[in-house]
Amino acid sequence: MTTTRVLIADDNPVIRAGLASLLAATEDLRVVAEARDGREALSLTRLHTPDVILLDVRMPGVDGISALPHLVTLASVLMLTYNREPSTVREALLLGAGGYLVHGEFTADDLTRAVRDVRAGRAHLTTSAATALLEDLRTSSQPQRSVASSTDRMHNSVTYRLSSREVEIMDLIASGMNNQQIASACFISEKTVKNHINRIFAKLHTATRSEAIARWLGTARPGVAGHG
Repeated sequence: MTTTRVLIADDNPVIRAGLASLLAATEDLRVVAEARDGREALSLTRLHTPDVILLDVRMPGVDGISALPHLVTLASVLMLTYNREPSTVREALLLGAGGYLVHGEFTADDLTRAVRDVRAGRAHLTTSAATALLEDLRTSSQPQRSVASSTDRMHNSVTYRLSSREVEIMDLIASGMNNQQIASACFISEKTVKNHINRIFAKLHTATRSEAIARWLGTARPGVAGHG
């Protein structure tokens, strides 16, 4: 049996103890270190080389989001927090987190499954995190990752004859999400996501994500092939 080494990073000692106790009851999971903030998490990660890091968002000193870009280069990271703000969920996933769990929304079995999933490269989100992510993607005003307006989406869905699910997935593609993140947000498999994307590309007459996004956001005209 392969043992998964886990580091817990949370400023609350009661939460750290509770998580450690839950994981200790599982044979294939072993807590190798506990950190009180992002700086200590980075130091202990380098020292103990965990496979998975359970990372809180809000911590004094260096918070989880600030430490995340550095930690994901060393181990798989699973956000574990009370924070369910849409922009935070989205930022964490874009920075490389493999999953996002909100306290109060998972059981002990859910937690151990999420740790295993994240180590294996499978995204894992609790319900409010997935919902928050979709909400943020649909309302984001950031130009580089914005989705089409509701009017544009309606026009494009009719023009390209996309189903409601294809419209949803195309919005997520335009936001910058990869197939794994889309699968988690939509509660479907990556294979199903790929099938949807193939149909979307065929309907939009595009061959790449960049072409599809340009067509979807209205920066390329229907019938004009893109490049790259």
